[in-house]
Amino acid sequence: MDEADTPIRTPDQRLRVFVSSTLKELAAERQAVRSAIEGLQLAPVMFELGSRPHPPRSLYRSYLAQSDVFVGIYGERYGWVAPGEAVSGLEDEYALSGELPSLIYVLDPAPEREARLAALLDRIRADDRVSYRAYRDPGELATLVRQDLATLLAERFDAGRPRGAMRADAMPGIPAPYSAIVGRDAERDALLAMLARPDVRIVTIVGDGGIGKSRLAIEVAGAAAAAGRPVAFAMLETITVPERAITVIARSLGVRDTGDAPLEQKVVEALADRDVLLVVDNLEHVLGAVGLLVRLIGAAPRLTLLVTSRSPLRVRAERLFPLGPLDAAAAAALFEERAAAVRPGFRLGPENAATVAEICRRLDGSPLAIELAAARMVWMPVDELLRRLESALTLLVGGARDLPERQRALRSTIQWSVDLLDPSATEALTALAVPAGPFAGSTAEQVLGAAGIADPTAAITALAEASLLRHEDHRGAPMLALPVLVRAFAREAGPASLLETARAAWIDHYRRVASDAEAAMRGASQLATLRRLDLEAENLGGVVRLLLDDRRLDDAAEHAWSLYLYHWIAGHLGLVREWMTELLALAERESIPLGVRTRAIALYYTHAIRFWQEPTSDVVPGMQASRDLFAEADDPGGAALADVSIGLGLLTLPDGPDVPAATAVLERSRAGFRAVGDAWGEAMTLVMLGRIALLTGDIGGARERFEESLALATAQHELLGIGIARNHRGWARLFAGDVEGAADDLGTSLDESLALGHDEGVAYGLEGFVGVRGAQGDAATAGVLQGAAQALRRRKGALNRSGFDFSTMVVARLRDGGAGDAFDAAAERGATMPLVDVLALVRAE
Repeated sequence: MDEADTPIRTPDQRLRVFVSSTLKELAAERQAVRSAIEGLQLAPVMFELGSRPHPPRSLYRSYLAQSDVFVGIYGERYGWVAPGEAVSGLEDEYALSGELPSLIYVLDPAPEREARLAALLDRIRADDRVSYRAYRDPGELATLVRQDLATLLAERFDAGRPRGAMRADAMPGIPAPYSAIVGRDAERDALLAMLARPDVRIVTIVGDGGIGKSRLAIEVAGAAAAAGRPVAFAMLETITVPERAITVIARSLGVRDTGDAPLEQKVVEALADRDVLLVVDNLEHVLGAVGLLVRLIGAAPRLTLLVTSRSPLRVRAERLFPLGPLDAAAAAALFEERAAAVRPGFRLGPENAATVAEICRRLDGSPLAIELAAARMVWMPVDELLRRLESALTLLVGGARDLPERQRALRSTIQWSVDLLDPSATEALTALAVPAGPFAGSTAEQVLGAAGIADPTAAITALAEASLLRHEDHRGAPMLALPVLVRAFAREAGPASLLETARAAWIDHYRRVASDAEAAMRGASQLATLRRLDLEAENLGGVVRLLLDDRRLDDAAEHAWSLYLYHWIAGHLGLVREWMTELLALAERESIPLGVRTRAIALYYTHAIRFWQEPTSDVVPGMQASRDLFAEADDPGGAALADVSIGLGLLTLPDGPDVPAATAVLERSRAGFRAVGDAWGEAMTLVMLGRIALLTGDIGGARERFEESLALATAQHELLGIGIARNHRGWARLFAGDVEGAADDLGTSLDESLALGHDEGVAYGLEGFVGVRGAQGDAATAGVLQGAAQALRRRKGALNRSGFDFSTMVVARLRDGGAGDAFDAAAERGATMPLVDVLALVRAE
């Protein structure tokens, strides 16, 4: 296949590898395979609910449908066969894997292999679409999986993917639906028609809670994206104040909050005149954000908003789309679909249709209420379900007379579902209501255990089977989350003491995660750690909010500091600056004493980020205060990091750079990092020293510093450092006339940035190739790359402060040589090209 047709994959669009096995028996193998998959920068799709035999059939069917490769691991156990099932989940997963390429690994020897598993393996051996291999232990298995996946991807997937399937400039994506939508075809088509009209700017789906607004919005967003329209999906359920809406919207658009400009301004620049559909989900609890939405459509003429809310926005541009309950036929079909998911073989027929219709009528056609009721079909006959439901609604609705009838029915259905749980599951529901974002199954087990839940796995299973806890696909990984209304119910109804205990357990868990990640982000596991943190980013950030609310200011600062490198790569530094500004204000306003280290951290974040946000500011005094406080707190690593920012400040003073002072401070920083054994910090400082040498004409000295930095980063297997060092060495080679060597370094750096999802690094990589193509006299390609780099910076919020862009020198030479017009015309084309096509130009010889 031609190189130009090869898709460029990014971390938010990784191939998904579904892993099927028994759980407890093969726990070590599962962990080994997970590591092998993540090491190839792919997304493992796994279920980690401890001793739970298998998730519901509809769940793993959904995940298989979204996966690209099937990996089966088989030991000695056939697995649990659920009541009403003919086969185990293990066999069912294989049967449902369809035409997916399949890699099968069988433990050998396995003297106690169960007969049903042996029979299944005989059938698998006869399947000519699978690769079938034996393994002896988890270590050998990991090696086999890594080798086989690499071969499979090279031979099959990149050759078979459609050209537009993967785009490096894609937005984070639309939530994967947890189930099929039923009975909303007409509404979906009507919304798509409305959103296609150029005179329609805001459409608001309004309706009661649980009526299916979010699920319909997901369906519409998916259809629009399939038709080729860029779509972003901002879920506001995780925020509590309107001011945070811009953070969620920016993240949905892939705009990084790096702190170098106001975030709303960055979002506007990212949208510009792009034809984007932005879905804003669950606006009703932060209606104060309506003004932000109005400003966005005013500044971005081709932006269209699809909003879900229980209340209208009441703005002139709004078109209302009321969403009512399902009609009788659709409600019955939904009940049948959900009931069949928990009781395979269930069908509507003459013997049960009237009973199901009465159940749906009593639930007023509410999709969420029907789903909760149908989940009980796993063990309850339909007649018994109606009888119990009638009794429960009669008893429970009377306690909520202040609510509309439909909302009373829904709330009562939730209460009824909770009442059917055992005490441990009820307590678990309360504990799981604390976090606003999705969480991993392993996280839930750990936190529930810390909160005193006797059997966390059984409790999670019970909640999932009752449809009170959902499995979601979040950035390519299976996660858990409570439906919004269920979470609100649990927070209101749960015992205050249990909520407080659970709150403390969640805080402690994520603080440990952050602490463990601090070192991991500086070494070989950087990429895997980055992805794990990304999965629960909302909850990691939420801990800072909780700690600030509790006035635990020292703990809030430590938590934010542990995640420094993650926040940098992920583009969250602007938000961290806001947290630390608030922390300092709280301490002053309420006379809260701060630890010396806390004040050092807060000053670092507020002033270091100010360097990028306010180009004319002098950040040196504030950073010097931070450094002195780190030194007073006996933290030489913190002091060395502050020195890096002091060096930056000295190079960009309003009256001109002070190169000797900057060099001295950076040498002091390097010595500080070396003294504490921080190779990552020393590597970063060496890059800065090399930049000074390069800018002062000492190309040889610059290259020497960059190579020292690269050696340190390579020894640590740390991708960000490798990418930064090779980018800079590439420029040193280019200025020395080694164009081929420069292209090699810059290309590798660009690959590392793509793997990390580091938008700023991708932009620097493209600008590097502006230099390469410019040195080759190819003004047209250089212009395309320059336009694409600038467009990427606008769309992702990765702005570049003057003095940090070497490509401007190359562009000046092209203009001096008379190629300015050709360069500018090409730059206009590059600004609108899909990044995947731009990257193909980079790779072209």
